[in-house]
This record gives sequence, C-alpha cells and structure tokens, in this order.
Amino acid sequence: MLGGDWERKVASGLAFLRRRVTGEYEVDEFGYDAELTDQVLMSLLRPMFGAYFRVEVRGIENIPAEGGALVVSNHSGTLPLDGLMAQVAVHDHHPAGRHLRLLAADLVFMLPLVNELARKLGHTLACAEDAEVLLERGEVVGVMPEGFKGIGKPFADRYKLQRFGRGGFVATALKTKVPIVPCSVVGAEEIYPMIGNSRTVARLLGLPYFPLTPTFPWLGPAGLVPLPTKWVIQFGEPIPTDGYPPEAAEDPMLVFNLTDQVRETIQHTLYELLVQRRSVFF
Repeated sequence: MLGGDWERKVASGLAFLRRRVTGEYEVDEFGYDAELTDQVLMSLLRPMFGAYFRVEVRGIENIPAEGGALVVSNHSGTLPLDGLMAQVAVHDHHPAGRHLRLLAADLVFMLPLVNELARKLGHTLACAEDAEVLLERGEVVGVMPEGFKGIGKPFADRYKLQRFGRGGFVATALKTKVPIVPCSVVGAEEIYPMIGNSRTVARLLGLPYFPLTPTFPWLGPAGLVPLPTKWVIQFGEPIPTDGYPPEAAEDPMLVFNLTDQVRETIQHTLYELLVQRRSVFF
C-alpha cells in the first residue's frame, strides 16, 4: 500500500523498536550502542550539522580506513558541540563509515541523562587506560587536549590554542603505534561568544566556569540557542608513530616535541582557515 521503500522503512523501524523493548541489542564495555547511534542519535545531530552550522568537512581521507588512529582537535564554543559535530563528520563523510570515539571529561559522566547519552554515543573517560584499549582494538579515538581551558576561554582569546597538558595523548599514541591526525575546527568559537565568567556561580554549581554571553543568561532558555555560524572541520595529514622504539613513550623530550608539533600544526591550520573565511556566518 505504501510502496516497497516505505514498507522496508516501517519494517526496519518496527524491528528496531522490538529489539529496544526486548533488550536484544549490544553495547560494548564502555556503553557504546552502535545501533542506537546509527539509527537515532546521528539522525538527531544531522540537522544541526548540515542545515544549521552547514559544516564543511575537509581532509577526511587522512583518517585511515582501518586500524586505530588518534584524532587530536582544538576545543571551543562554551558548550562542547564541536565534539559532536566532529563525530557526525567522521560517521557520515568517511569512505569507510568509521566512528569517532571521544574521550570526555569527568563532568560529562556526572550529569544525569548527559552521562547516558555520552556512553551511548561511544564517549568514554579521558584516561590513558581507556584510550589504549580502544586504540589497540582498532578504533578511531578523538581527544581535545585543551579541555575546559579551551572550551571555556573568553571570546577575546578565540582561536588561540591553550596548553595541551603534559602530552599524555602522544604517549598513548606511541604505546599503541597509531597515527595522530590533527583536526582544526573553525566556526565553533562564535556560537556562544563568552564575554564574561561568573566564578561565584560556577563555584556554587561545581562547574569549571559559568559563561556570560550576549544572550545568556539574560534571555533565559532562549539564550542557549547557538548562533548559526558557518563551520569548517579540517583533518590534517597523519603523523606516524609506528617508527619509534617501544620505549619512546617514556622519553619526555620526544613526547614534548611531538605534542608541540601537533599543537603548532592545528594552530597554523586554524590561522589559514581564518584567512580564507569570508564571513563568520556564510
């Protein structure tokens, strides 16, 4: 009655609902639910990715078609939408349909509902142990070493990379011998221009910062709507690590140099993308 294509979609949807109700679906030890991610969560994120931020993806072929890889990106935007958009970019645009498993801060897993959704999407705790397990399994893992220092920096410091910590991500890549893929995101800095930080409110709420933007908290819930900026996500050429000896991860100077190389690559690419950009919104 509805046609073959619609009948297949209805049948697929009913089968999905049945598996959800009966519990006949699989999640890994980190809580990643591949079926829910593919059929529901990505579908919810795509309108924001394609129609709202109009994300342009470049260099996606630099992520290998198989085997482990560590994607290292800048972090910005006051709220971590850049990580979610990077996940959609890899999931929908990589020729091999790979999935980006993000390493997230402790706070993500302390928030009700957010914790569950993050686990379902494949996020896990930002620690070397979890990252090594995923990389040795051949997963694409994403890390944003700036952490809260990057996402919560004032608007005046936009596109200026903060410190990359002690280079733990480089040591992990060296141990697992996976390539490091630098990733540069332009557009996220302007979605919530952070013009102030109420440290008193942040302390009361147990948050790393409490942003003050031109719209939040002055407009209430409406102030949470991000500005519709135009995004570019560019994946750079991979930096190989498999040529280093087994003890390389314990060499602090090598780890420092590689960390600095990755950081400078991302920063330089950000500047190049900003020079090419015609407008924040177009």
